[in-house]
Amino acid sequence: MRKVVLSVLGIIIIFLAVLIARYLIANKSKPEVQVQKVVNNVYVDTVQNKTIPVVIKSSGNLTAKRKIEIYSEVQGIFKSSSKLFREGETYNKGSVLLRIDASEFYASVQSQKSDLNNLLASIMPDIRMDYPDAYRRWQGYLENFNMNNSVPDLPEPSSEQEKSFITGRGIYTAYYNLKNLEQRLSKYTIRAPFDGILTEALVREGTLIRSGQQLGEFIDPEVYELEIEETKCMARS
Repeated sequence: MRKVVLSVLGIIIIFLAVLIARYLIANKSKPEVQVQKVVNNVYVDTVQNKTIPVVIKSSGNLTAKRKIEIYSEVQGIFKSSSKLFREGETYNKGSVLLRIDASEFYASVQSQKSDLNNLLASIMPDIRMDYPDAYRRWQGYLENFNMNNSVPDLPEPSSEQEKSFITGRGIYTAYYNLKNLEQRLSKYTIRAPFDGILTEALVREGTLIRSGQQLGEFIDPEVYELEIEETKCMARS
């Protein structure tokens, strides 16, 4: 009997415990969850189309794009001209930068012109006899030969026989030797290849200039090149 009673009491206690547990669970208060509202700010502006300047900050070496170093190809005394050969002097294209005394070389050129003139005069009788059709051309060339001007181009031969005759008399050799001397004579006067300014002058009037000697530096002050290492680009709105 005692075991039966204890078993019944145990069942009753378990049953009551289950009822109390359900009651507590059913009446348990749940905490209220507060949801925080997040408000995002959005800024709005009206678009206006316009030109935005680009600002580039940089540094480097600025050099003239057109720059020449002046060298002499001949030897002689530096003669004075209309402008002093000094730094800062400006020159127009074709104007004289400097002159070198060419009186001795000029005499050699004139002597060569005289030799060519005499050589042409010596062959005129033979041309008149053997090449009558070419005589008028060569006679006109000889009459227009001016010792003070650059030697003009020789008349074109009308036949191979005439060309061989002129060649055999040494006319072409004397002519091209003279043209070579005239070309060298022009190097005694150095002219500005473009409008510019003299930035360096290494010689002075009256000094002896030697062949291959550097005389100065000449630049165009209108166009420059900038060599930079690092560039920072910013756009301003």
